[in-house]
Amino acid sequence: MKMNKILPFVLLLLLAVASVALRNCNSKPFNPNRPKEKHRSTHYNQSNASQKGLNRNPAHIQYSKHARCRMNCREITESEIVTILKTGKINYKKSELDQGECSKKYAVEGYSKDNQHLRVVFAPCNNEVTVVTCIDLGKEWQCDCK
Repeated sequence: MKMNKILPFVLLLLLAVASVALRNCNSKPFNPNRPKEKHRSTHYNQSNASQKGLNRNPAHIQYSKHARCRMNCREITESEIVTILKTGKINYKKSELDQGECSKKYAVEGYSKDNQHLRVVFAPCNNEVTVVTCIDLGKEWQCDCK
């Protein structure tokens, strides 16, 4: 008699364990050096936006006053900015590409050498790229940039 009362609970427990096991089997492999992503629904596209898109190897990189302030607050170096420019993924949802040629802004995301999940906004014009701002997607920083 008692077995008939316990059986539904045992079956429910087995189903719960099986669903957790299936979820873990379908997830990405664990990488202890990469922080957990906050925004999994962000759409990335690695295709070229246009022939005159983001130059990943510009002759010169300029930094806006705002970008310099944000870099200082968030402890982001120029070499980390260059790494994001060269290897990061363009987030087209956060980019502004329907502007004129020297008014486009590319939001490029990636990880720094110290595992900061960064978004850097680049504005290319001719053979130069200007860093407009940089954002640490994984941490809020106290910053008094105007």
